[in-house]
Amino acid sequence: MSRLFRDVDGDLLFPQGSVVCIGAFDGLHLGHAALVRRTVERAQALDLPSVALTFEPLPREWFAREQRQPRLMLSSQRLRSLHQLGIDSVGLLRFNESMTRMTADEFARRILHDRLQAREVWVGPEFAYGHRRGGNLDTLQEQGSRLGFTAHEIEPQHLAGERISSSVIRQQLGAGEFAAAEQLLGRPYRIEGKVVHGAKLGRTLGLPTANIRYSRYQPVLHGIYACWVDLADGRRLPAVASFGTRPTVNGTHHEPLLEVHLFDFEGDLYGQRIGVDFAAKLRDEKKFDSLEALTAQMHRDADEARQVLNSHFTLRATA
Repeated sequence: MSRLFRDVDGDLLFPQGSVVCIGAFDGLHLGHAALVRRTVERAQALDLPSVALTFEPLPREWFAREQRQPRLMLSSQRLRSLHQLGIDSVGLLRFNESMTRMTADEFARRILHDRLQAREVWVGPEFAYGHRRGGNLDTLQEQGSRLGFTAHEIEPQHLAGERISSSVIRQQLGAGEFAAAEQLLGRPYRIEGKVVHGAKLGRTLGLPTANIRYSRYQPVLHGIYACWVDLADGRRLPAVASFGTRPTVNGTHHEPLLEVHLFDFEGDLYGQRIGVDFAAKLRDEKKFDSLEALTAQMHRDADEARQVLNSHFTLRATA
């Protein structure tokens, strides 16, 4: 049974022991997937539950709070993706001031031993943890010898001579290089979320949208995109999406919103979870002088997205 826990302290969760991996897992690219799969394989071999430890907010977001850091995926998608890779339980630990003061020794004792009864711990290359990043793999191995677990580092994952990393993927997506990002992710770049009610402006303009809020987070994408959308009933439909703050309507001081117009679709998606795969960037977000000008551009965007996706589908079919 899958389990989610948030707190550092509490009852022992796995008296029989566990196999643990630790990481930010933003984007869950091929490098992350290799770490998670190794953890799952070792847990199955030892007949123990597998546990992924990650953080919310991400540590790099906490330390750069005045400059919002782009995030590849929402927390709910990160959790679902970890479970889809076979992880039994996820520790989405609250990263706060108390966590930043926790020494490497405290982390190992309070979380890995007292909370998880870890038998094996797996980390990625150049792993660091604890106050001021004072711990590394050597530190973890020393602690494990005292606390009853072994610590291991997975080998770096490369593609075409380049190390796979979330920072590289963020750069690629920001530049609209979706094919390159897909290679490192092992899949098209996707945002998943529940459809929420919006202002319903798109409906009045002839382009109704399904909306996903990106509240509290800074998305890596901004602009207008051609997309594919997977619905809960299994259908995969072409779409055009706007990802940003809607400057023509709202100005510039609102939370990011992903608005997706599905082509030739009628129905109610409110409350449903959808997956949006990004195929190509059409243009940057901009402010228009009037709703009429915005509407005309939205229809041009939709026509261009149809053309791009028709070409995209043909290329995929012949690949």
